[in-house]
Amino acid sequence: MPKKEDSKGITVKKEEDMPNWYSQVILKAELADYTPIKGCMVIRPYGYAIWQYIMDFFNGRLKRLKVQNAYFPMFIPESFFKKEAEHAKGFKPEVAWIQNKDEDSNERLALRPTSETIMYFFYAKWIRSYRDLPYRINQWCNIVRWEVSDVKLFLRSREFLWQEGHCVYETEEECRTETLMFLEEYRRVAEELLSIPVIMGMKTAREKFAGAKSTYTIEAFMPDGKSLQLGTSHELGQGFAKAFDIQFLGKDEQKHFPWQNSWGISTRLIGACVMMHSDNKGLVLPPRIASIKVVIVPIFYEKDKELILNACMDIKKSLKIETELDDREGYTPGWKFNDWELKGVPIRLELGPKDLEKNQVVLVRRDTGEKQSVKILELTKRVDEVLNAIQENLFFKAKKVLDDNIVETHIWEEFKEFIRQKKLVKTVFCGDIICEEQIKEETGGATSRCIPFNSEKPKDSCVHCGKKALYEVYFSKNY
Repeated sequence: MPKKEDSKGITVKKEEDMPNWYSQVILKAELADYTPIKGCMVIRPYGYAIWQYIMDFFNGRLKRLKVQNAYFPMFIPESFFKKEAEHAKGFKPEVAWIQNKDEDSNERLALRPTSETIMYFFYAKWIRSYRDLPYRINQWCNIVRWEVSDVKLFLRSREFLWQEGHCVYETEEECRTETLMFLEEYRRVAEELLSIPVIMGMKTAREKFAGAKSTYTIEAFMPDGKSLQLGTSHELGQGFAKAFDIQFLGKDEQKHFPWQNSWGISTRLIGACVMMHSDNKGLVLPPRIASIKVVIVPIFYEKDKELILNACMDIKKSLKIETELDDREGYTPGWKFNDWELKGVPIRLELGPKDLEKNQVVLVRRDTGEKQSVKILELTKRVDEVLNAIQENLFFKAKKVLDDNIVETHIWEEFKEFIRQKKLVKTVFCGDIICEEQIKEETGGATSRCIPFNSEKPKDSCVHCGKKALYEVYFSKNY
């Protein structure tokens, strides 16, 4: 477990030691903490507030799409996993088992690594007719995957939070359409809420979800030269329906197996947001996920105290958004400035006696550090404008990181060199699982990220093996 630093500020530079910098930002901004339980983490209130914004945003979208929230048990009988062989094989290394103490059963129980099997047991009971379809269920829950011992806060832990949607359809066409529709909703979460640009595409055979026919993904690229998968949507075909005997009576009065999908995002999104936007002063939050959007710091001598604090309270009431008045005693204004910068609050307002005489405040942007004087009567409008400007600026800065790091080559030696330079490499690939495993081994860890939706049919041979290339594919090292 990393030792928590005593210093208030960030003591390393992002560009020099990203892992240490990242850990310090998370800890010192009070988003999360390590635990004495190996492989686990605690999400603190300030961090959980970000997750709450993500949940609220996505729940609003789900409601429009007629997806209902539900909850299923976290204990899954071992026999359920065995019903779909490929799925069981794919998750075998990650499953945590507990012994069933019920007298009438000796069957082991898994702690939920994903919920297809437990949910589809019930789908077989509940779905009877084409009139029941489409059937759309989502759940927000915790997940346990016994794959890591060293925690990377929000990025890798044995237990984490996510949402998982599971839908059932009458036709394959409808299933595929909505599988891609939910991926588009994930793009909206990443780009519109978190200001993180993504590449959308399909996973290769090696990287697709265990038991899926096809897996689609949104991929982000972090400033340290690694990709990060932010969300996936899986076209499951009819495999799970057949394994769990989910059937419906069709319009032709015959029994049919339905088509299914599943899709999910997790608290990894928070880690991506921290890595993408934050700087050497600490956290930088996009305004749409900031639980404190504006902080007011009063500046006064004792004789001005009451007058300044009253003016600050009037400003706070007038803003009608999440605003904090920092009237803590025993701290200098400069210390407070640094504290709120560390916590990533998008806007800081400074008000002193000379400002009050001019009926203005000093507005400071967290993303750029830019200062401007704003008349108090114009403040509500100006704050809204600046919050929108910060949201857009963070996206365009992140988009530049992505665009500046995409390179393209069909030559193996150049490919290896670009991977060494920590680039996101677009190349041509045969799609063979063994070939992809060899690429990973020979490059020290590069994996395929996705086959982009806008890709063209390649004319050249595979960058690695020389066989016929089937796809254009992005490769990079990843988290």
